Amino acid sequence: MQFLNVSKDQIERARQVDLVTYLKAFEPENIVKISDGTYSTVEHDSLKISNGMWHWFSHHIGGKGALDYLLKVKAFSFVQAVNLLSACPVTESYREENDRKDEFELPELKENIKEVKSYLTKRGIDKDLIELCHNKRLLFEDAEYHNCLFIGLDSNGVPRYGTLRSTMTDFKRELYGSDKRYSFRLASNNAKTVHVFESPIDLLSFVTLEIKKRRDWKRDDYLSLGGVYKAGNKEDVPLALQKYLEDNPNVKTVYLHLDNDEIGRAASRQIIEALSDRYEVLDMPPPYGKDFNEYLQKEIQNRKEIER
Repeated sequence: MQFLNVSKDQIERARQVDLVTYLKAFEPENIVKISDGTYSTVEHDSLKISNGMWHWFSHHIGGKGALDYLLKVKAFSFVQAVNLLSACPVTESYREENDRKDEFELPELKENIKEVKSYLTKRGIDKDLIELCHNKRLLFEDAEYHNCLFIGLDSNGVPRYGTLRSTMTDFKRELYGSDKRYSFRLASNNAKTVHVFESPIDLLSFVTLEIKKRRDWKRDDYLSLGGVYKAGNKEDVPLALQKYLEDNPNVKTVYLHLDNDEIGRAASRQIIEALSDRYEVLDMPPPYGKDFNEYLQKEIQNRKEIER
């Protein structure tokens, strides 16, 4: 049975996804734990979540589950919301089990990264760069869902951070227990310049463009923030960038390559204000497109059209 281009099974699956599960899977930077069983969001601090229900007090609306949230708060269409939630593999019982796990733990990994390599290549990422990340143990494929798994290592080379990106749907989330200070990065620890991105795929897209231009990209460092959101104080700097700068005192210049959207532009202004007294901070978003992967794909398409 089909309803508005989505099936009855999809609708039922979407209705079963609770809001905390959705936020941890799709908006991990937007969830705040207030106490055991009670959460809020960074975006709306008067929106409280508890016992499977949520209420946005400042707007006098509420609901049950993620579907209501997407329809009432995010203004998604019904079809958009159902399609997004029906792709989420995280269940309520899975969430409750993992809420009790404080220790960072990697999922079961495949020996090869066949699906990940195919997915990233289709998004324009350089094949040798993909292999380099895999060889450095920064990129894996999880065995159960074939997701991309981007890893962040500490100074001893120990995995401390992980973020999953589906090779088949829009699903993405950080691994439970991830320490955002050690987000995904390509770093030499002696560079004077760091390039900063919202996501690992944008980072790899930028480096791919540098490779295509035959530039010496290895002279600089590259850091993913694991997402951005509105900071509470003007002095706030994303944890990943803060930790990186503490560990790399040689860095003098910070290039911000955040998204061409309201959140990305606001985050860039915030970081510039917080760091400009100590560093040369340059705001360089993609010339066009929402992010650097979109820009990379358009550049590839433009080149193909020219060659025809």
